[in-house]
Amino acid sequence: MHNLSTILDLSIVGFAMASAWLWWASGRHRVRRITRREELSAADINRLVVALNRSQMLNTRAAFTTACAGALAAIRLALDLA
Repeated sequence: MHNLSTILDLSIVGFAMASAWLWWASGRHRVRRITRREELSAADINRLVVALNRSQMLNTRAAFTTACAGALAAIRLALDLA
């Protein structure tokens, strides 16, 4: 039982750290602002879409790892109460 608790504790910490890193990585790259007078080309729009897609994918992964950490914490608490 002690080994299972230790494994769950380490897993919770690992998932929480992975989640924090993914959210940090998603916010690391900023999209360049444009002016009113600037014309957007297809390449500019493509860069914007790629940046938004990358950020969305990293946010999705971060949310999933946060959910995993929460589920493991719930299991850990349930084991302590049992």
